[in-house]
Amino acid sequence: MKRVPCMEAVVAVLESEGVDTVFGIPGAAILPLYAALRKSSIRHITVRHEEGGTHAADGWARVTGNVGVSIGTSGPAGTNMITGLYTAMADSIPIVCVTGQAPKDKLHQESFQAVDIVEIAKPVTKWAVQLKEAAQAPWVFREAFRIARSGRPGPVLIDLPVDVQRGTCLYDRELDEPFPVDVPAPPVGAVRAAVDMLAGAARPLILAGGGVVIADAAGELRALAEHLQVPVQVTLMGKGAFPEDHPLFAGMAGIQTQTRWGNAVFLESDLVLAVGARFGDRHTGDLEVYRRGRRFVHVDIEPTQIGRVFEPDLGVVGHARPALAAMAGQARRVVPARGPGAWTRRVGELRDGLPRRDDFDDVPIKPPRVFREINEFFGRDTTFVTAIGLYQIWSGQFQKTYLPRRYLVCGQAGPLGWEVPAAIGVKCAHPEREVVAVVGDYSFQFLMEEIAVAAQYRIPFVIIMINNEYLGLIRQAEIPYDMNYAVDLHYGEGGIDHVKVMEAFGCPARKVEVPGELRGALEWASAEAETRRLPVLVEVMVEREANAAMGPALDAIKEFEPLPRMALAVDWSD
Repeated sequence: MKRVPCMEAVVAVLESEGVDTVFGIPGAAILPLYAALRKSSIRHITVRHEEGGTHAADGWARVTGNVGVSIGTSGPAGTNMITGLYTAMADSIPIVCVTGQAPKDKLHQESFQAVDIVEIAKPVTKWAVQLKEAAQAPWVFREAFRIARSGRPGPVLIDLPVDVQRGTCLYDRELDEPFPVDVPAPPVGAVRAAVDMLAGAARPLILAGGGVVIADAAGELRALAEHLQVPVQVTLMGKGAFPEDHPLFAGMAGIQTQTRWGNAVFLESDLVLAVGARFGDRHTGDLEVYRRGRRFVHVDIEPTQIGRVFEPDLGVVGHARPALAAMAGQARRVVPARGPGAWTRRVGELRDGLPRRDDFDDVPIKPPRVFREINEFFGRDTTFVTAIGLYQIWSGQFQKTYLPRRYLVCGQAGPLGWEVPAAIGVKCAHPEREVVAVVGDYSFQFLMEEIAVAAQYRIPFVIIMINNEYLGLIRQAEIPYDMNYAVDLHYGEGGIDHVKVMEAFGCPARKVEVPGELRGALEWASAEAETRRLPVLVEVMVEREANAAMGPALDAIKEFEPLPRMALAVDWSD
């Protein structure tokens, strides 16, 4: 074994764990790690805010399936990372955040930029640890990657006192490798019971959550669904787990991000096999409505997730990929391959009979028209990134997704500003893909300084801004209170001109105010981004008072968009 600077051992660990890009900001307390990075094959992207660095690492992780890495110095660098850690924790995204720290013997003396970041980060990480000895450095980082990947994935924070970073350790990269990660298979008996319930139901559904995407289990999901001819719905985090143009696609149920026909299908179902879904409140709405008339099988890798929101009729603990593979295998053994039946035909009727309009020619532009143009222009392999607000809800309701890891959204935490840095991370991971960030005007302003990062490093992507000059989601939420308070973002004289902001960063931008210009603007932005290797903005001015259809329960959508008269009595005998 050779004695080496311990930070060189850490960088060797990062390289062997498959990290080719890290996002960060150097500072005095983290410079020994940066000195080691300088000699490595790892690309460093200097961000403009540590929160942006965590979101970029998050985006990189979501599209690669690997562990993203963000680096900052001591004090406020670490506290700035907390939102990104929370976002990754909420959405089960594996990232490692590394912070510098004051020397160990100064931590109790209120040293400059010394803060107990480990204690601050514990509630929003799977593991937060401070490196105490230089000899532990490679092994602490190996364990961090194992923990980030294992079970329900999530974030880890490692705090590095600067004096420890300067130490040495015995390490030979030729003798070391990543720690194994357990992929738990489900119990055989539980698999048999789940398949019996699924095959015996008259109107079954499979609900694919984000865990199916994280587990790379889309193929296994499709095999099970097609053999038994069971329709498949997705959650917002599960978009892309099942192609939305497949005959068995059954839409999306929910109180915000949903399809009308998806809610109707769900309400007619009698059994739901939920895989890698956490039953979030924006999906379920009123639990009494959600559960009434149907049984549930819940498959999750995290045992404590089962029964957390409500008790299922059957809980199955296991990784989504082997669980779905085992169910597909069991189904092939006990049930002959099925053809489309009454239930699948009913799903088709609801899909055809309950569409939402998206062909509006109104001025100002109606948001559904924007997503119609997005669906028609961009290819199936395009990766979309979006965050939180009315534009996320419209995206969930109207946008089509066909492949896993092509639709990225900060689902539970919902931090404004997530899209631009996340898009940077995505494009760094997959430079060959077209990347599109769908943003709101207010969200864009939270971390718009990260545009400078994309411009500096020539990271091209398209930004489509849905601008209604309001805090639109809050304005809609205020309606029952009969108020319209503190939500006006009107950009008149003295306000923000987003086109000029982009131009100040050296990036092209265009504003669109009539629907007939949308297609041309998207064509222009796509070509400009690729040719000039820069982020390009299309700002779309939509009607200010546009609302998103949503309600407190799955059936409350009727209050916003009355359903046409349709026969609900169906003969399920075949």
